[in-house]
Amino acid sequence: MRQLLGVSNAIDQLNEKIGYFCNLLVLLSCLVSAANAMIRYAFDYSSNGWLELQWYMFAIMVMFGASYTFKRNEHVRVEIFYLFLSERGQLWLDMIGTLFFLIPACLLLAYLSWPFFMQAYSVGEMSGNAGGLLRWPIKFVIPAGFVMLALQGVSEVIKRIAALRGELTIDAKYERPTQ
Repeated sequence: MRQLLGVSNAIDQLNEKIGYFCNLLVLLSCLVSAANAMIRYAFDYSSNGWLELQWYMFAIMVMFGASYTFKRNEHVRVEIFYLFLSERGQLWLDMIGTLFFLIPACLLLAYLSWPFFMQAYSVGEMSGNAGGLLRWPIKFVIPAGFVMLALQGVSEVIKRIAALRGELTIDAKYERPTQ
């Protein structure tokens, strides 16, 4: 179990770094958006490349931010069952849901999106807009994001198993968001 927890820790550290990068992208995206708007109105100049860059940053934040959010236990849950279970029951529900739904769905979506990326890569796909960016790098984000989410799912399953065996204490409490 110690080796599996080491794998889990490595996945967690990777997703922590990815999350940090995604947090920086939020700030960078805001700066690019503000600068693009100021330049457009002040100098009557606009570039499709900067607009697409904002879209690319948002796509990266969403696709890679999902695994970071899952790692931090801040993802959306179906509370109708979860809140009525004991802590042990919650661990079991997390583990079963991750094993039978999240990981298979992520791997299927990564598999299905891989040809979408490969086709764009093989032709060196570019944006159809004047001044646009290469398209294949952002299309790679789709399968890569799903793989990272599946890997984080593996990490969470390992931690749940260790917690159920009494070898690890995890804070898996879910706090309902205030609205």
